[in-house]
Amino acid sequence: MLVYENTKSGFLDDTLEDRLVPEIKRGYESKGLGMGSESEVRSWENSFQYMYKVLRGSDVPDDAGVAIEFKIPLTSRRIDFLISGYDEDGNSNVAIVELKQWGGDDTEAVEGKDGIVKTVLGGGLRETTHPSYQAVSYAELLKDFNTSIQEEPIHLYPAAYLHNFDPQHREKIDNDAYRRYTEQAPLYVRGDAKKLRSFLETQIDVGDDRETLYELNDGELKPAKSLQDSLLAMLEEQDEFTLIDSQKVVFEKAVELAKQSDRDGQKRVLIVDGGPGTGKTVVAVNILAELIQNDLVAQYVSKNRAPREVYKEKLRGDKLVKEIDHLFTGAGSYVETEANTLPALVADEAHRLNEESTFFGRGENQIMEIINAARFSVFFIDESQRVHIDDIGSKDEIRKHARELGADIEELTLESQFRCNGSKGYIAWLDDVLEIRDTANADGFELDYDLRMFDDPGTLHEAIARKNEHTRLSRVVAGYCWEWEKDGRSDPDTYDIKIGEYERSWNLDSSDPWAIAEGSIDEVGCIHTCQGLEFDYVGVIIGEDLKYRDGEIVVDHEARATTDRSLFGIKKMFDEQPTKAAETAEELIKNTYRTLMSRGMKGCYVYCCDDQLQEYLRTCVANVSAGSQ
Repeated sequence: MLVYENTKSGFLDDTLEDRLVPEIKRGYESKGLGMGSESEVRSWENSFQYMYKVLRGSDVPDDAGVAIEFKIPLTSRRIDFLISGYDEDGNSNVAIVELKQWGGDDTEAVEGKDGIVKTVLGGGLRETTHPSYQAVSYAELLKDFNTSIQEEPIHLYPAAYLHNFDPQHREKIDNDAYRRYTEQAPLYVRGDAKKLRSFLETQIDVGDDRETLYELNDGELKPAKSLQDSLLAMLEEQDEFTLIDSQKVVFEKAVELAKQSDRDGQKRVLIVDGGPGTGKTVVAVNILAELIQNDLVAQYVSKNRAPREVYKEKLRGDKLVKEIDHLFTGAGSYVETEANTLPALVADEAHRLNEESTFFGRGENQIMEIINAARFSVFFIDESQRVHIDDIGSKDEIRKHARELGADIEELTLESQFRCNGSKGYIAWLDDVLEIRDTANADGFELDYDLRMFDDPGTLHEAIARKNEHTRLSRVVAGYCWEWEKDGRSDPDTYDIKIGEYERSWNLDSSDPWAIAEGSIDEVGCIHTCQGLEFDYVGVIIGEDLKYRDGEIVVDHEARATTDRSLFGIKKMFDEQPTKAAETAEELIKNTYRTLMSRGMKGCYVYCCDDQLQEYLRTCVANVSAGSQ
């Protein structure tokens, strides 16, 4: 989507006469797009002055096309600066320039991670993608899905320009570790304006009066053959993506409905209910891959970053490829998407969807936005995994918005249990023991599952670490009852969780998904970094927010850390609607521990900070063990 488009000479005039930023704002308003923050507006004023200097007096033709803030289909991202025209052989070319205001003093290389650097963002030092990688990924995304690029063809030439970056620090971001990206997208820093000018002059010999930009903007969405081949090869190499039983039934129905909607234009919604361990995400990824194979543009959507990042890595296997990054996206990506733009969306962890997408402070309802954006959408949901006060995902909510948007609705259930050694009884026992609902498993279940209580968290952590040495993946998680201090979030020597002599860090703030990151066995994960994922063995530390008093499980919302936003606003709710607040706190805290305690495929080890709860659960576990003998 073109927010601002002009010729080179028009861009220079707009910049010189201080019309550029107002024109960009008008472009946002006319397209119904949400404006960025004031800091983003200031960055336009700064960065585009540098592009003015690059282009003024250059041999880039005056009638070359210029676009600013070009919105990339399938994402909430925008390309900072595009220049279009023809080369000396008459080829249609577009140069992509990613602009950054980073300073060299506050930027660091990150070793051992592909295309990742650390710099100041949002008031803190954070890991983010390398600017050249960003430019390359934007070009790849356009190549993968834009028919104009595939058919015309249009040649893309990405670059990155860090106009504030002191050249004495160049080695931090322009070295062998990033060579595979800087070779594809040259990196320019402060003082390199002439070099960037030369790069642009090489690509654009003849002006096109924006014609190539219009072709790019009008290109239809369709997956490229190279993307289809790459995705298919990845899926075939990963045994864990094989579908069985009801998983196959759901998969076939979803593909059938998506094809029907593509043929007749009727909006359709499929709701798939499935408890912990029924393989919701595996089915979702298979549906995504199959639709891409059938020339249907589709994306995997989840609110939580953890499952989409982990399954993206699983799908890749050992490959160092980035082709599938843009197939996995956050739930707030469709605030500005027009109706039926996409053939299909696959929404995983739908119970975690929110009303406000918080995309530039905008968004009405993520469920509505997903259904609106796609002709076919499938929602995978487990209402007992709602763990945040803002979670609105429910089957009723999905049905409501589907009906309002004129969608046909179908519903299926995933039955087979693949986690907890295939024991549905364990999940039912958990519900009973945590007093979520009465089940027939109050006194136990057929035990083929390693369920144990530990007297202290240190011994529990040691046991899980030993399991991790001999199994695929085992991790320790905890209720969010300890502060996650901002200053120590990237420091493994900062201990957030302290219980007697036991001291550990919360999951470190990093670009890698915590569940599979190197060294994460030494840390403790929380609900936000493990929901939607599974381990061979899980160790669960139950904090002071869950207790046992007078023969009942009780919750204590005040024991939650202030850095946890899951119950943000509950105190106000207690003042205004105490009954509703008490019910909400109980549901969310119990659901949190139900979710944590159902992450293990082969076993769950538990320690409780509350002595009475520890004794109660010890008795419950002992009864199960005795009954299985």
